Amino acid sequence: MDALKDSLPATLTTDRLVLAMPTLAHASDIARLANNQRIHEVMSRLPFPYTETDARFFIEQIVPSPEELCYAILADATFMGIVGLTFADGSPPALGYWLGEPYWGHGYATEAAHAVVIAARQAGCPALQSRALLSNAGSRNVLRKVGFIETGETVDAAGTLADQRVMQMRLEF
Repeated sequence: MDALKDSLPATLTTDRLVLAMPTLAHASDIARLANNQRIHEVMSRLPFPYTETDARFFIEQIVPSPEELCYAILADATFMGIVGLTFADGSPPALGYWLGEPYWGHGYATEAAHAVVIAARQAGCPALQSRALLSNAGSRNVLRKVGFIETGETVDAAGTLADQRVMQMRLEF
């Protein structure tokens, strides 16, 4: 997976967004937007409450890890959320994202996810996977808009979504 990760661009640009590596300059915005119960309820890896210490850990430990490729979602230099891929041997990369609540409903998540999907396809990735809570119709809709199909329900085994029903989704190129 390192070869695939290394072949993806460091920055992606869309009509309205720039996707770039999250930096410590984004820490306070990440903490402010991620410290939201509504976001926490649908994410499997975000602690709550979410503090600037959590944001710094994410930027310093998760972002540079070989298992992650993270992009800050920016519009006119305003931080809005995170999109990226998680890599695990033997599985297609997993697309994940979150968007700060003030930015919901404007197509930003779809635009950002679409940019990552295109970049993964251009880098030679044969497939992507993702998942969303059954109750999270908005996230499932974003994934369908960028080409994912629902492949089956499962119960999450760990994280903040443990014991909740999720829809597995897949995109083949």
